[in-house]
Amino acid sequence: MHIAFINTRSQAGLEAPAVTVEVHLTSGLPSFQVVGLSESASREIRSRVRSAIVSSHLKWPDYNITVNLAPSDHAKQGARYDLPIALGLLVASDQLPAQATAKREFLGELGLNGSIRASRGALSATLAATRDAHCMCVATAGAEELASVPGSEIIGASDLLSLCAILKAQQPTLTTPSRNRPPPADFPDLSSIRGQPLLVRTLELAASGGHHLLMTGPPGVGKTLAASTLPGLLPPLPPETQQQLWLLQDLTASARLAGPPFRSPHHSSSIASLIGGTAKALPGEISLAHGGVLFLDELTEFPRAVLNQLRQPLEEGKICVSRVEHQHWYPAQFQLIAAMNPCPCGLADSEGEHCRCTPDAIRRYRQGVSGPLLDRIDLYVTLNKPAHTELFSQPSRLDTSNTVRERVEVARGRQFDRQGCLNRDLSGEQAVTVCQMSKQTRSWFVNALEKLDLSARSAHRRLRVARTVADMESLDCVTKEHLVHALALREAPADASASSAVRSWSTRD
Repeated sequence: MHIAFINTRSQAGLEAPAVTVEVHLTSGLPSFQVVGLSESASREIRSRVRSAIVSSHLKWPDYNITVNLAPSDHAKQGARYDLPIALGLLVASDQLPAQATAKREFLGELGLNGSIRASRGALSATLAATRDAHCMCVATAGAEELASVPGSEIIGASDLLSLCAILKAQQPTLTTPSRNRPPPADFPDLSSIRGQPLLVRTLELAASGGHHLLMTGPPGVGKTLAASTLPGLLPPLPPETQQQLWLLQDLTASARLAGPPFRSPHHSSSIASLIGGTAKALPGEISLAHGGVLFLDELTEFPRAVLNQLRQPLEEGKICVSRVEHQHWYPAQFQLIAAMNPCPCGLADSEGEHCRCTPDAIRRYRQGVSGPLLDRIDLYVTLNKPAHTELFSQPSRLDTSNTVRERVEVARGRQFDRQGCLNRDLSGEQAVTVCQMSKQTRSWFVNALEKLDLSARSAHRRLRVARTVADMESLDCVTKEHLVHALALREAPADASASSAVRSWSTRD
């Protein structure tokens, strides 16, 4: 009787629970059985492992083979168990010493020729193995990036035979960490927006406080361009957020990039692709936008049922993806930027343009977005076509992405020093406390809320925006002017001075 135990990892959301591959060889009729996987997955693994061992010029054990993946209550799927099963067979048949696999974990898919391929979720498995002081053995592809994890020990091999030779060595050669950092994404500069001073100031306001933004305007006024400039205004991600983002990107086989992400799903996207789902309960676009921007262009073209799924993650900053055998929590602390036309033809409210849409068609078009979702958006801005002369004007040196990013970092620094979070994440009670309004200002704001008939959620969001406007001016107290700006950037102004106040705020140096 021969038995072997090989350590590996499964995948449960962003976590990687430990799994032990138990290989048992007994005399009798040759057979190969894998316990703990579905019949189809078991059949596929048996075929790949047998072909890989034979193609590597290793001896296939002619025994009654039983492979068990323990513990049994963990959901296991995928080809990530090919490599540990193959090594378990080699150890159990005395082709590889048992001490060669001690304090080591293995993860990878085997090709029919014995090659080792990288598996999704290798980063989370490496982090878990490092915490347990285990060495991680993976495919050569991506091994240098995994070796960059602090405290990790990585062995990379291109094929099964090479890995066996490395494991037999008394001092196996470890993979050196990659010196190349993931490249940052390239975004347009804010100075490329011409003739839209209110939009430029609103983007800075949104970046400073992490506020959600809805842009409305005819086609061609720069809504998509404006959204694509916003990630360039955000400061570098904190290490914890960056690591969570890399785990999400690794889990979904997305390109690994440094800095705030920018996700722009098409309006035909399903609920599973946007929120997360499939049979494996993988994260969706809102999680891949964690720490960055989720841009929904043509907002009214999205199915209403899809948009309503955004309400909970916008409030909580996380999402629970539940399936029959899986239930995983994923971070979803994103900044929503949406754009829509004012009507189906896009010419309503446009200067010098004639709209061909009927009032009923406009009403149906705008009803595609529910009121509860709109109530969770902090900033509204309506855009018009800029004058043609402004398109060729010289950009302001004060409104480049680099200069605005510096001001955003200062404003965010004030927020974290004061309350430990962005203004967007303040609770209602906290928003009232940190605003530090005078009695006259508070009385005026209460009257404005009564006239506008705003909900409690909307009122608190106005306070958060006003607090950000004050932080942009490095002021401790929120004044009436700040509240006027916040109200005017949401819906109808509280008084006649609101529109002119916002215009002056948007054009000042």
